[in-house]
Amino acid sequence: MNKDQLIKIARAIVAKGKGILAADESSGTIKRRFDAIGVESTENNRRDYREMLFRTTSAMKNQISGVILFDETIRQNAKDGKPLVQLISESGSLPGIKVDKGTKPLPFCPGEVITEGLDGLGERLDEYRKLGAVFAKWRAVIDIDNGIPSYTALNTNAHALARYAALCQEHDIVPIVEPEVLMDGGHDIDRCYAITEWVLKTVFSDLYYQRVMLEGMVLKPNMVISGKKAEKRAGPDEVADKTLRVLKNCVPPAVSGIAFLSGGQSDEEATVHLNLINQMGPLPWPVTFSYGRALQHEPQTVWAGKAENVAAAQRAFAHRARMNGLAAQGQWKHDLEKAA
Repeated sequence: MNKDQLIKIARAIVAKGKGILAADESSGTIKRRFDAIGVESTENNRRDYREMLFRTTSAMKNQISGVILFDETIRQNAKDGKPLVQLISESGSLPGIKVDKGTKPLPFCPGEVITEGLDGLGERLDEYRKLGAVFAKWRAVIDIDNGIPSYTALNTNAHALARYAALCQEHDIVPIVEPEVLMDGGHDIDRCYAITEWVLKTVFSDLYYQRVMLEGMVLKPNMVISGKKAEKRAGPDEVADKTLRVLKNCVPPAVSGIAFLSGGQSDEEATVHLNLINQMGPLPWPVTFSYGRALQHEPQTVWAGKAENVAAAQRAFAHRARMNGLAAQGQWKHDLEKAA
């Protein structure tokens, strides 16, 4: 493994004021998003939508350090025949790839899942590297409910994440390690804190046993936040405080950086929380974003599949990217949202 190259790429992903565009929605997920805006989920429509984002020059050059792609997207060409990967690289951003194969029910653990995709991963990583990817992503899903997560689900998913990360580094690809504690339930913020702490401590233990070089990886965690169905949801200051506290307790300073997932937060909510966390510095690592929906919801709605809406949708994307770029430096202000 080329340690220097892995460290260089990992640091570039979390460069100051920049973060990741997660454009790796599975076929099912993007169909649901397109259904919501009345657009048929065809290969060409998916290509046109993502090309629109990748051609938003100001965002791609100034705020987007890397783009996580889906298997279909990394192989696609833009309308003019240029590979989409090339569009990303020419903007100064780094192409990445989602390599997990989604979740399946975990045997003997009702309501819990395991992420699959380790079989043949080394060969797929070599292929993706030839297609232009320099980093990869694998998502483990941990749900909170009565009696779950179980020790079994947590350990199985942590082990798979660590195995994936080691394979990535062996094949000179930077791993984005994503253990997501879902915010779907009715749990309070303290339950989320306790489970997130358990998850992170287990994941970093497994990363150690799999000999993963922490300087050559990026962590993509959830924020510590109340469940969507909680009777009383914690405010932004408490979210930022408890998120930073759990990260300082669990994440070694050697890690190149932290890029949060948005996990169902609204666009502005994800920006507010990121901004507050960065205002609590100095921090042991760069802290930025790896947002999918929180970067794309507004431009997707504005675009609505119509060519005449492309410029307006690109302005919406550029605005959200800029807001999150400022939040990654603790410089976001609510007035900037109003002005836009």
